[in-house]
Amino acid sequence: VLAAVELAIAATPVISAVGSRFFTSDGDQFYIKGIAYQLIPTDPLVDTDQCKRDAKQMQDLGANAIRVYHVDPNAEHKGCMDAFADVGIYLFVDLDDFPTQIQPTTPSWNQSQFTAFSAVLDEFQKYANTAGVFVGNEVLTTADTSGAAPYVKAAVRDMKAYRDSKGYRKIPIGYSAEFFHAGLIACSADVPGLRPMLQNYLACGDKDAERAEFYSLNVYEWCGESSYEGSGYSELEKNATGYNIPIFVSETGCREPRPRLFGDQASILGEEMADTWSGTMVYEWIQETNDYGLISYGPMVDPKVSTEALDGYPRSGTPTTVSPDYGNLKSQWATLSPSGVKLSAYSASASMSPPACPTSTEGGWIVNGNAPLPRLGQSLDNAATASSDASTPTGSAPQASASATGGGTTAGNKEITGMVSSHSQHSFFENSTSTE
Repeated sequence: VLAAVELAIAATPVISAVGSRFFTSDGDQFYIKGIAYQLIPTDPLVDTDQCKRDAKQMQDLGANAIRVYHVDPNAEHKGCMDAFADVGIYLFVDLDDFPTQIQPTTPSWNQSQFTAFSAVLDEFQKYANTAGVFVGNEVLTTADTSGAAPYVKAAVRDMKAYRDSKGYRKIPIGYSAEFFHAGLIACSADVPGLRPMLQNYLACGDKDAERAEFYSLNVYEWCGESSYEGSGYSELEKNATGYNIPIFVSETGCREPRPRLFGDQASILGEEMADTWSGTMVYEWIQETNDYGLISYGPMVDPKVSTEALDGYPRSGTPTTVSPDYGNLKSQWATLSPSGVKLSAYSASASMSPPACPTSTEGGWIVNGNAPLPRLGQSLDNAATASSDASTPTGSAPQASASATGGGTTAGNKEITGMVSSHSQHSFFENSTSTE
């Protein structure tokens, strides 16, 4: 029986990134219709019975993917992964966790982070329905955090090298960014300085080993009765046209005004964007305090009585749809089935040129896109900014890593001198000195 189950799972078509699109191993273009799925803070993929119930309900909804933000790489996931594979649902999983995520203002990429990321990849590469992994989520949210971008890209580089050194299949490795439309959210007026800079930065350069294999955006702009132009989605499409790697929406679904209409799905998966974008993930599956849920597991309870019910919301049980939101999304997806192109017809034109690496902008993006990336073990030390206008990279590069790109002491290392432009309020690495 076990052998039969393993054979069935092995027959699940795997997802790969080719050019600017995702394809299945059957040669079909893959468009994401996904749901954010994080029932509990630690790991929602450990309760097989719950996964089976949710997978069946997601099949009814029309979903073919889930995004999970936090997992325990030491837990057993086969039951849940098989449950989702059985109904054609793929997993996009974040490699980081709260203790290991790359920080926006004090970024680092060190051995502890590398080891933790590798453990998640080791676990989920086992499953054919693992479609992709993220090295970060919304690390850069304001212009003054763009100095973290090289650390995100270094994580991409090292996780790709680790994956390939282990002989794993080429599970796409990418990043999930935040998008704000300045015309709608005035408090984020500085963020346009990061777009499309970050998008292009992660995909640019002449070294394929350093480039991300997909890019995604968390977009909460199409709210209520909006439109392709009014929501800023036309800007998304403009910035993505000609992009050399797959791009998709990794979170969407405004909760106000009610009801949630999910009108953006027709643009993302329709004629306006489907030739450029690879689909969308709706936030989120479970109803909880933030009020984004598509289903609930029953009425609220006293969390003092049921400790499993965080904030009074049950975290397991029979999924009950939230009306009319669930039905609205189901109706949208039922009419949207882009076929794209066959891999056999696309592969000849799949080699798309990377975008030019971005240069710095006054008051915005501060990274020299052509500068070498930090080594494993380097961090950005902003402590010096308290008394001067200089910050320096610190740390030492650990040895004995399959993906480490260098070793030895790296404080003030020449390899990243000039990574950040002088347009910044702080000169960062430009005043640093080498200790090698």
